[in-house]
Amino acid sequence: MGLPPVAQFIKKKAKHGNGHTAAEEVPRKLKKQKVTKEDATPQEEAAAVPVADPEPAAPAATNGGEHSVRPPPGNVSGIMSQQTFDSLEVSDQTKKAIVSMGFTYMTEVQARTIPPLLLGKDVLGAAKTGSGKTLAFLIPALELLYRAKFMPRNGTGVLVISPTRELALQIYNVAVDLMMGHSQTHGLVMGGGNRRAEAERLTKGVSLLVATPGRLLDHLQNTKGFLVRNLACLVIDEADRILEVGFEEEMRQIMKLLPRERQTALFSATQTTKVEDLARLSFKNKPVYIAGYCVVPGDKRFLLLFTFLKRNTSKKVMVFCSSCNAVKYYSDLLNYIDIPVNAIHGKQKQAKRTATFFEFCQATTGILLCTDVAARGLDIPAVDWIIQFDPPDDPREYIHRVGRTARGRSGKGKALLMLLPEELKFLQYLKAAKVPLAEYDFPVSKLANVQTQLENLVSKNYFLHQAAKEAFRSYILAYNSHQLKEVFNVHALDLKAVARSFGFETPPKVCWHSMAPRLHIFAHRCSLQVNINLESKAAHSRKTRNAVYQKPRTHY
Repeated sequence: MGLPPVAQFIKKKAKHGNGHTAAEEVPRKLKKQKVTKEDATPQEEAAAVPVADPEPAAPAATNGGEHSVRPPPGNVSGIMSQQTFDSLEVSDQTKKAIVSMGFTYMTEVQARTIPPLLLGKDVLGAAKTGSGKTLAFLIPALELLYRAKFMPRNGTGVLVISPTRELALQIYNVAVDLMMGHSQTHGLVMGGGNRRAEAERLTKGVSLLVATPGRLLDHLQNTKGFLVRNLACLVIDEADRILEVGFEEEMRQIMKLLPRERQTALFSATQTTKVEDLARLSFKNKPVYIAGYCVVPGDKRFLLLFTFLKRNTSKKVMVFCSSCNAVKYYSDLLNYIDIPVNAIHGKQKQAKRTATFFEFCQATTGILLCTDVAARGLDIPAVDWIIQFDPPDDPREYIHRVGRTARGRSGKGKALLMLLPEELKFLQYLKAAKVPLAEYDFPVSKLANVQTQLENLVSKNYFLHQAAKEAFRSYILAYNSHQLKEVFNVHALDLKAVARSFGFETPPKVCWHSMAPRLHIFAHRCSLQVNINLESKAAHSRKTRNAVYQKPRTHY
């Protein structure tokens, strides 16, 4: 993983837009050292600084892993894209600098990274040396400063952290060339340099700062005039190497001292557990999440849930149901068939709910079933998947929950909404709320075919049978009381199909009481008519009592 010589970037005699030369930013005593990355051990790399050749390389040479003027014939390496830098919406000064540096076409990494960074989004990139990532983060960072009209009195607006002095110097010199036509200031702080001179420069204001972790932490803690409260963008380059050479604790301290409201770009050649931890520490509190939905027939709902949980036993998953009875039934059922789950619902005592939730939060893997109501007010933990098994009780609460969740162990979590074919109108509400949705496809042929075993188990186990009946009844009642009746229309339900997801071949005979007037529901695709009395017991008693009192008396 060799680096091109730094001589390709340094124009020792050139003057730049802010009146500073590249050489002025490099401590004199470091210029005499000559330790190449290829010959250095990880410990030696931390002290390695390359020698600057007096003249820059030809324009066609690679630039810190960037690409040449034109794509190689056939693009054998697969690194180049067909997109040009001229197609980017950046300032004329930046475009002129790119042309003067001899670049026309972007690499694949640049083409995929620069546009979202220009839009202010956070980026976690898996990019190796030679992929062109230096320009990929410097161009958006410079444009951010340019658009904000960032001035020295504002302090530091962009901070680039690099693992070694060699790489820091390399990045810095690319930044010097790129900022040639801009008025924003630039600077470099690294171990072995003149700390007092660095502190003076930081006090005057450095718009774009390139730094190594140790020296950066030193200045953050001890240089009083170092202003970072206006930091708009943080770039962590080669995060895996930063952690490899022992800067893990320094990075944690640095993150605590930087403002949270900022744009962050993190690049790493490998995605290790430590890199994932650093990513979670670096990015904003507002997580990056992927929300999706799947359309599943009513009779396949449990089969999909069973298959999904069976395949994700090593993950952390939360499943939301619409009623306490549904949570109780499905948790009992899943535990009975050797899929260990925990459950929280409104019929539990508060101490029990709190203990269960805390246990789930502390676990590295696990499945938690809960009701929408029981989950309100809880600080949803870092999970890999949120499954909305039943229709969400409150669409706004669901949207809020999805946005809060998914800080999963990989730095990204997913939310899956299971919808019946007749519930697809709900997507319009999510779209209006700007919830990004992707459709997940779960072929029926790939689902575990356990329907027969499920029906046999429910029919033979008295306790599961009773729990299934109560869960089925509660599902219908919750469906009928849903506030989005134009979407979740109880009249449109295929009762026979829904009943099968609870382990019944045909809808069971249950006692219907709830909070609505008498209602008739017809099970579709079958000749079964189900009369459901959705009347509460109290209302029924009052009506009976009033009927007796209002009966005309017979006079003898």
